Amino acid sequence: MPIELILADGTVHPHTGSLDAIERNIDPTTGTLALQIKFANPEQLVRPGQYGRVRFEVDVKKGALLVPQRAVQELQNLYSVAVVGSDNKVAFRNVKVGPRVDSLWVIAEGLKPGDRVVAEGVQKVREGAIVAPKPMPAGAPVSEPKAGEVK
Repeated sequence: MPIELILADGTVHPHTGSLDAIERNIDPTTGTLALQIKFANPEQLVRPGQYGRVRFEVDVKKGALLVPQRAVQELQNLYSVAVVGSDNKVAFRNVKVGPRVDSLWVIAEGLKPGDRVVAEGVQKVREGAIVAPKPMPAGAPVSEPKAGEVK
């Protein structure tokens, strides 16, 4: 498993690391697990006592459905999304959520590819309402909504 080292200035160390040792116990006060990771350091970029962060893949979900977190509503541990049908009517659908990825949420169950999800104005729409959906522009930042748009 390749492991990246993100240095204090935000750059990525040019060499990937490998897991060397794992602490046997989880620290009960912080909930952390200590790992020891080895990195090649021929350029002497990493110095003793220097801090950094590591990044590695824990799980890969091929073909996962991702929706903006703001499109998912939670009420008493039940999650739902507003889906726009072919007749442009809104229907709320319960979903099972998976992990969060940046500002997106993996939907494990309840949606299928091609479903149109309301990402803007979710608080305004009601079951059965007819909307004029607009597709979210490709590459649009998901974390910065445009006021008044229903997508």
